[in-house]
Amino acid sequence: MAYFLGVDTGGTYTDAVILDEAANLVLGKAKALTSRHDLAVGIGEAVDAAIAAAGVKASDVALVSLSTTLATNALVEGQGARVALVFIGFDAGDLARANLTEALKGDPVVTLTGGHTHAGTEAAALDLAGLERALRDLGDQVSGFAVASSFATRNPAHEVAARDLIRRVTGRPVTCSHELSANLNGPKRALTAVLNARLIGMIDRLVAACERHLEAVGIHAPLMVVRGDGALISAAMVRERPIETILSGPAASIVGARWLTGASDALVSDIGGTTTDVALLRGGLPEIDPEGARVGGFRTMVEAVAMRTTGLGGDSEVHLVTEGLTGGLRLGPRRLIPVSLLAVTHGPMVHAALDRWLSSETAGEMDGRFVVPMAGQRGGLNARDIAVLDRITEPMPMAAALTSRLEVAALERLVARGLVMISGVTPSDASHVLGRLDSWDGEAAEKALRLIAKRRTGAGERFATGPQVFAQGVVDQLTQQTVDCLLEAAFGEDVGFAGEIPQALAQHRLAKAGLAQHRGVVEVSVKLGVPVIGLGASAPSYYGAVGERLHCPMILPEHAGVANAIGAVAGQVSQRVTGTVSSPAEGRFVAHLASGIESFTSSEAALAALEAALTGEASSRAREAGAVDLRLTVDRDVREVEIEGRQMFIEAKVTVTASGRPRVAH
Repeated sequence: MAYFLGVDTGGTYTDAVILDEAANLVLGKAKALTSRHDLAVGIGEAVDAAIAAAGVKASDVALVSLSTTLATNALVEGQGARVALVFIGFDAGDLARANLTEALKGDPVVTLTGGHTHAGTEAAALDLAGLERALRDLGDQVSGFAVASSFATRNPAHEVAARDLIRRVTGRPVTCSHELSANLNGPKRALTAVLNARLIGMIDRLVAACERHLEAVGIHAPLMVVRGDGALISAAMVRERPIETILSGPAASIVGARWLTGASDALVSDIGGTTTDVALLRGGLPEIDPEGARVGGFRTMVEAVAMRTTGLGGDSEVHLVTEGLTGGLRLGPRRLIPVSLLAVTHGPMVHAALDRWLSSETAGEMDGRFVVPMAGQRGGLNARDIAVLDRITEPMPMAAALTSRLEVAALERLVARGLVMISGVTPSDASHVLGRLDSWDGEAAEKALRLIAKRRTGAGERFATGPQVFAQGVVDQLTQQTVDCLLEAAFGEDVGFAGEIPQALAQHRLAKAGLAQHRGVVEVSVKLGVPVIGLGASAPSYYGAVGERLHCPMILPEHAGVANAIGAVAGQVSQRVTGTVSSPAEGRFVAHLASGIESFTSSEAALAALEAALTGEASSRAREAGAVDLRLTVDRDVREVEIEGRQMFIEAKVTVTASGRPRVAH
């Protein structure tokens, strides 16, 4: 009997599920709070409870697979470790492309001469001496490095040389852009490498935490991780390429949705603590985004399911809109620790602060907010940042951590680095007040919402007459933003609206009137033409109203709360590698190999050599990723033009995919 263990670590909860692989049955499932201070605690609690619920022995687990939204959440919230970009053969203007400057957020850039041409020949000698001087100057200010060289996908020699030197001098992790994508567009590859380097420490801690607990309970099975395209890779491989786990959780949720419902055509909407992820199932399969995964405003070169990720979840920050006279609410994109959750572990401090704030007639700007210290690397912080961080030794009211308004910006920088988290009012708190949730401290939630409801609109009126009214307003706002998110995704996937801006269509007055079934001189109706599969622990609380607003069937499967964990063990292992053959001169054909460039006198010889090299690399990667019983597919995309009645070879791209089932222990 083969039992599979699926684990999903999200921003708020860690889920675990035991599947009977042969019978396709869920035998046991469990949830535990994600423990940011030590991820092994939350993983351990969920895994142990799921095994107990299934009534199986830990030693009988034959495969473990992990999905996560931690990387996605970090990019959506603009968080991550400080890194340095080594930029070879580019100029300052290239930093402005592909949102690279925005992604760096002030992190150091080392610009060096070097790089290659489109043909793979050296454009300039690599300045290794300059790199070594820069590394000495940086010291311990960064946690890792990203290396991007001009046309590295045509010849990776300079990236490899820089990587070897950085590892020798610093001992820190290095990400090379050519290892993440075979496509051109150097700044976009550099962006992907920067984000990868920023995530390495986080994903390494997650994998290590999972491995520690598996060892402790006697599970000796291969550990796999879900990639953004839904395929599985080994834990060892994902440690070097954590960027591939962006959209890992959403990809697993799509696999889980298909497994749970058997639906062929539907929108899958997965609401977590931080994000809502929406994708279209067409013919039972999701689409792969041809332009690369887009997360947190950044378009990467990572192959992933075509997913729209919005910073909207059960733990989204509640913003009061004070512009104008009537006021309003807005949720996200940042995740906060719900006040009701913080009160579970720090009740006396939370209640004392809430009672003190409620005793005043007016609510202060920082009332209802707390700060919580998190572990992380402090390199690169300025004196003011360090002073604020040193003050936050334990969870405390936000105002107690700051001595002046000048320090608010320092606190925001600490939050962006993941060194501090903010606790405040969220939809989860509102759900406690409305009786939809009872997991945490409902009394603390009621006090926090009573406090924030006392704030004033531009007209001087209170935002709400009491906590119940305010809570319903928060839930209504979550419903509205979810409807907008789903409608935008639907317009984006409908070929009848190709070329249009989905967000503009979803916000158009006619779309709004159609959802409201406007009946007047003009009658307008809008509804979704496919059902919605609602996933996530809070989906049953919120998605009934969403289905009513969109006038479509809402499917809420029995195990919707652990769909990601189910999808984590229902996937296959797949590795895809791509290479190029170019023709710099008539009669000369160049295969751009990982080992360098190689010239041939015929296009077929060059293609054959490239295909053989890629087949070996894809097979090796698939086995390293944990696959057995490999299946290979080869795709050739040859570009030719006809000149004076003769076919002229321009360029060819060869893609080899190696797929197989995951290796199991028994």
